[in-house]
Amino acid sequence: MKPFNRQSVLTLISLATLTWIASGAWAASLNTAKIEQLTGAKGTLDPTEGVFKVSVPRSDLGVTVAGVKMVPPLGLTSWAAFQPAGDQTMVMGDMVLQEDQVVPVMDAALNNGLEVTGLHNHFVSDSPKVMFMHIGGIGGEDELANAVGKVFATIEQTSGGKGRLPTATIDPARSALDATVLDGILGAKGAMSGGIYKAVIGRTTKMHGHAVGSTMGVNTWCAFAGTEQESVVDGDFAMYEPELQPVLKALRKADIAVVAIHNHMTMEEPRVLFLHFWGIGPARALATGIKSALDVQGAGGASAPPR
Repeated sequence: MKPFNRQSVLTLISLATLTWIASGAWAASLNTAKIEQLTGAKGTLDPTEGVFKVSVPRSDLGVTVAGVKMVPPLGLTSWAAFQPAGDQTMVMGDMVLQEDQVVPVMDAALNNGLEVTGLHNHFVSDSPKVMFMHIGGIGGEDELANAVGKVFATIEQTSGGKGRLPTATIDPARSALDATVLDGILGAKGAMSGGIYKAVIGRTTKMHGHAVGSTMGVNTWCAFAGTEQESVVDGDFAMYEPELQPVLKALRKADIAVVAIHNHMTMEEPRVLFLHFWGIGPARALATGIKSALDVQGAGGASAPPR
């Protein structure tokens, strides 16, 4: 009999463990039946990655892109994927939405503990227009699956034109806004031009080893038109990554719609995300809502600007 070789045994155990992990056996910790029950969607387990993915095809949409009739396999399927993450579960997903569904579905995600990590288009020349909202989160499996279920349910409830899209009839040429009042609320100095009040707040980051700032496009801005009683505001928040969720929640609490979340640059440090918004209502209320989002920037351990 050969002598006992402790190192060889340990090596064999390590190889067996790696094989077990690679085979996806560890994914058995996911309760796939419970995930399907809570999300209300059927799923498939990827045994190689240990990921369970539920999908909801948007077969209710009659979308054409540049004359092409679109079907769910061409990119019109909402999905959420679950993966074990230590003693927790991680979820990532992508929701296919009509424009009037963005606000209610985003609220469903944020109000149930999910993060919204992206909002943009995947096509051009699409009719009707389709938006894609990316979600994520980490926590308890049941909690996340229940939250995703609320998102899927909201999509179903608001399909067919039953969502919300704020609109108004406002002519900037007839604006009657008090720039001094808006300056005071925002804590920034804006300017009036052609009936539009606009304020710009610079941010900074580094690209290629050099500091870049407001004039290079790293800024938050807001533009108002209308009257004290009814006005429109649109604009763009420049945020370091940890600021995204607090800014999102502040804007939605003020009933200001978020219409896009994406990047404008690559290779910057710290990374800067951009959030475009649109709101309709009394000018003071809109300005107060934007100020609340400005106030949460830098909170929650946000990255400091470059020196």
